[in-house]
Amino acid sequence: MAKAATANFHQMVLEVETDTPGTYAKLCGLTSRGVNRQHNMQTSEVPDCDDESLPAAVERAVQSSEVTISGSGVWAAQSHETMLDWWYSGATKNVRIRHVNALVGDTEYETGPAYLASISNQAERGTKVTAEIAIEFDGLPTRTPKAA
Repeated sequence: MAKAATANFHQMVLEVETDTPGTYAKLCGLTSRGVNRQHNMQTSEVPDCDDESLPAAVERAVQSSEVTISGSGVWAAQSHETMLDWWYSGATKNVRIRHVNALVGDTEYETGPAYLASISNQAERGTKVTAEIAIEFDGLPTRTPKAA
């Protein structure tokens, strides 16, 4: 039996484009991050034309698709201004998710413009300030395969 190839925390990387176009940097301080890919579905009830007394079948179709990113961790000074500038601008920044362990030819990067939808900070006496963030791609990200 072949054992599954897996990835560790540091092999799923969230990066945000810096002020230098085409240059990306990790958001410092995140100790948890997640990517959610979701189809928003529509349903239709389709009746049986021969016997309308039968229950209708529920058929589904994808209405739209979205990709969002969540993250949490400590509020790092290295990312403080980047995060606040991004949120207060209300604009998109180019973001990418890097799958370091991707096999050659498989998706290594998911890249595209995204909004910093929310930042939440918490502070408790005796601990570090923490943060939770939500990032939402504006459209679907572009998938780039890993080169040889």
